[in-house]
Amino acid sequence: MEAVPAHPEDHFESSESVRDVVIGMSDGLTVPFALAAGLSGAVSSAHVVVLAGLAEIAAGSIAMGLGGYLAARGDAEHYASERRREELEIVERTQDEEEEVYEIFEQYGVDRLESEPVLTALKRNPAAWVNFMMRFELGLEEPAKGRASRSALTIAVSYVVGGLVPLLPYMLVTHSADALRDSVLITLAALFVFGGIKGRLTGSGWLRSALQTSLIGGVAASAAYGLATLLSAH
Repeated sequence: MEAVPAHPEDHFESSESVRDVVIGMSDGLTVPFALAAGLSGAVSSAHVVVLAGLAEIAAGSIAMGLGGYLAARGDAEHYASERRREELEIVERTQDEEEEVYEIFEQYGVDRLESEPVLTALKRNPAAWVNFMMRFELGLEEPAKGRASRSALTIAVSYVVGGLVPLLPYMLVTHSADALRDSVLITLAALFVFGGIKGRLTGSGWLRSALQTSLIGGVAASAAYGLATLLSAH
C-alpha cells in the first residue's frame, strides 16, 4: 500500500517576533521621519536635524525596548500567577474543574460521555490537566523563556534601523530642504516595502498593508512639517 504523503502545514509560527519587529520598525520609521520633517520646516541646517534625530532614536529605542520588556515580563508573571491558581484548583476544587472540562468539550460538540475518557486521562497527569485548562479555559500560552529580553532587543534594534532610514539623506546633504525631499522619497518607499512584508507575513494582504503603512507615515510627517513651519513663522 502506497504511503500517503504528509500534508504540509503553512502556518506562521513567529507572530511574537514579527509583532516586535513591526512595533519597533513602524515607530522607528515614522517618529524620526516626522521629527526630521518638522525640523526641516524650522531650521535650514541638515546637521541640526541629524543631531536631533540621533538623539530621538537613542531615546526612542531605549523607551520602546523597555516598554517591550515590561510588557513581556507582565505576560510571564500573569501566566505564572494563573498557573499556580489552576494547580490549586484541580486539588482543592476537583469537581468544579471536572465540570469545566466537560463544558469546554461541549463547546466543540463533544458530549459528556465522549469526553469522559479524556478527563480520566487528564486526571492521571495533573501537569497535563493544568496545561489543558490554561490553554482551553483561560486561553493562555506559556511565554518562551527569555522572551522579555528578546522582545526588548528586537524592538530596540528595529527602532534604530527604521529611524536611520529617514535621517540618511540629512547625513549626505547639507541643506535641510534638499534633504527633506530625498528623505520623503526614501522613507515612503521604505514604509511601502515594510508594510508589504508585514502584510505578507501576517496574511492581511501586502498591498493594503503597504498603502496603509505609507499613508500613516506620510500623514505624521506632513502634520509635523506643517506645525513646525507654522510655529517658526511667528
